[in-house]
Amino acid sequence: MKGFLEDANYSIGLLDEGATLADVIDNCIYEHTHTGKRAFFVGDLGKLVKKNIQWQNVMAPIKPFYTVRCNSTPGVLEILGTLGIGFACSSKSEMALVQGLGISPENIIYTNPCKQASQIKYAAKAGINIMTCDSDIELKKIARNHPNAKLLLHIATEDITADEEMNMKFGTTLKNCRHLMECAKEFGVQIVGVKFHVSGSCKELQTYIHAISDARCVFDMAEEFGFKMNMLDIGGGFTGSELQLEEVNHVIRPLLDVYFPKESGIDVIAEPGCYYVSSAFKLAVNIIAKKTVECDKLLPSGMEQARSDDEPVFTYYINDGVYGSFASKLSEKLNPNPEVHKKYKEDEPLFASSLWGPSCDELDQIVENCLLPELSVGDWLIFDNMGSGTLGEQSAFNDYQRPLIYYMMSFSDWDEMQDAGIASDTLMKNFFFVPSCIQLSSEDRFSTAA
Repeated sequence: MKGFLEDANYSIGLLDEGATLADVIDNCIYEHTHTGKRAFFVGDLGKLVKKNIQWQNVMAPIKPFYTVRCNSTPGVLEILGTLGIGFACSSKSEMALVQGLGISPENIIYTNPCKQASQIKYAAKAGINIMTCDSDIELKKIARNHPNAKLLLHIATEDITADEEMNMKFGTTLKNCRHLMECAKEFGVQIVGVKFHVSGSCKELQTYIHAISDARCVFDMAEEFGFKMNMLDIGGGFTGSELQLEEVNHVIRPLLDVYFPKESGIDVIAEPGCYYVSSAFKLAVNIIAKKTVECDKLLPSGMEQARSDDEPVFTYYINDGVYGSFASKLSEKLNPNPEVHKKYKEDEPLFASSLWGPSCDELDQIVENCLLPELSVGDWLIFDNMGSGTLGEQSAFNDYQRPLIYYMMSFSDWDEMQDAGIASDTLMKNFFFVPSCIQLSSEDRFSTAA
């Protein structure tokens, strides 16, 4: 999709020192209250810059390849592309978006474990050669449609502490790696490295030790077959916490120094996704309906005793749900924490409440139970850490109106990009000044990626 960034209708507001992201949200809510009460995101793109600095300080020289499916909005992609980050794509559309950034094919990896033949052909035509593989069926498919492919064998990892339903993972066994190498020799396909992935929910960091040791075994195995391996992909699973990043680095660094030292010429990469974008976005939603129910199961644990018999339990419906920005609720055990936008007294009573999306579907539950002051239709709720999941994706719910997206960045982050020489002329054209006395107009000030 050449020219994607030039054609995208978006801009980035530069916040004066006296202006804050909270001020932006206040002004957007004020405007939306008068123009349709549509849900919207506010993204602080400066956090992407800070996250990259954090990554370089802790994880260098491991090169990040951003997982595009986490958030494929144009502002995010252009900032990350400007930072020199690679991209891990799972579809043709993602590869096309990234190519629109002017990213070279060498900095794009096709990571879908179940690839369509037509999309493998697209990658071949685009010169995107590095891709993952975990079975002989995938290998044969790749051999037929992309003879110049360079494969990373995706090996499985074991997390004995994971929930049972999380144990179905992609990846092959060490024993099967030998079979895959035999197949690759037979079909003339190159194998250039190994990939593994440790889930962000994994609490046992020893999993990394086993995975890196297994990867070393695969590299040794490859020498027997004459493959020249030069890449190790340690996958994603980085939550965005600096503590988690440092803990992972503390575990993997000694092993990498022993098994994959710099002098070996092996490039070590990773696939951080939500690490970059999750904390960068806030979502504002509007209450569209309200019901009073009598249902003790809605009460948070431990609150049953404190509630009087005549105390109401409220159910609120909001204008976004699991068929939109909360889609990850369908596959992950998440409990988003809503913040009430309107000011209320500290001693104001709190009531057991639940939040639901607009579809009236039994699966469209956002928050099962929480304590909130009594709210009214038209009030606004704010959710933090909403940058990863469905931004850039289409909704399956026909009547769902995708939220608007407003991008912001502080002057200090903007100056840091300029000082580092990573702010391209194309990117700079998308910025506009937001004074401390904010008076925003969504028509002529904010452009959106809706």
